[in-house]
Amino acid sequence: MADATTESGSAAAPMPLGLPPVVRADGSPARALVVDDEQALAAAVGGSLVADGWEVRIEHRGRSALIAVREFQPDVVVLDIMMPDIDGLDTLERIRAIRPEIRVLFLTALDSHDDRIAGLRAGGDDYLTKPFAIAELQARVRVLARSAVAIARPAESRLRVGDLAVDTGESTAELAGSPLELTPTEFELLLLLANNAGRVLRRAQILEAVWGYDFGTESNLVEVYVSSLRRKLAASTALNLETVRLVGYVMRVADGAGSGSGGGA
Repeated sequence: MADATTESGSAAAPMPLGLPPVVRADGSPARALVVDDEQALAAAVGGSLVADGWEVRIEHRGRSALIAVREFQPDVVVLDIMMPDIDGLDTLERIRAIRPEIRVLFLTALDSHDDRIAGLRAGGDDYLTKPFAIAELQARVRVLARSAVAIARPAESRLRVGDLAVDTGESTAELAGSPLELTPTEFELLLLLANNAGRVLRRAQILEAVWGYDFGTESNLVEVYVSSLRRKLAASTALNLETVRLVGYVMRVADGAGSGSGGGA
């Protein structure tokens, strides 16, 4: 494992185990930044990702992770929460200021319901608790790297639903002309709901479309993200994000508000 990764540097990717490697548009290996103050664990996580075809850099402090985000330009960050200099939640906030589109998986021993909600509300795209299975970690990181390609985007670059305008090309959204501040995962969920306005989406459908697979009945990912979107859409006079009990969620448009799409901004 030590041969596969360096303590604070890049690691060349060997042949992946079973699945084709995740690659960038230019064909180079996708990059993962692993941030954990437990050096042995960080090396194990980094080594498992290298074995799965990733180019990996490992850091053990929040401050050095911020430098790595600029220098290494990772596609995914695997981030611990309890670190000695800057905790993971604060580190994520600073990462988002540098690279708002980056995908982040919290990997932490904090396993309470409140801890999970705090991590997701802070902008984490996924949350995995220690101890964990290496295969599950690899699968979740792969899902994040796919950038939610499972979501069918409309051919037009701009989707309008009520007073919501979604620019699929720029991955931005406006509500009544005002920009919405959204994490990458929030944007993908908003796009999915808007693209299916008036249609009830089952929870399992949402998990599959946004996160790539069903995390099981114990996961509250969907509930947390829907709650966050509700807060951000609260000023809308035309949209209502409804819970359909025991089924899923639906974005409703007020009568007369209309929806549609257009070819430009």
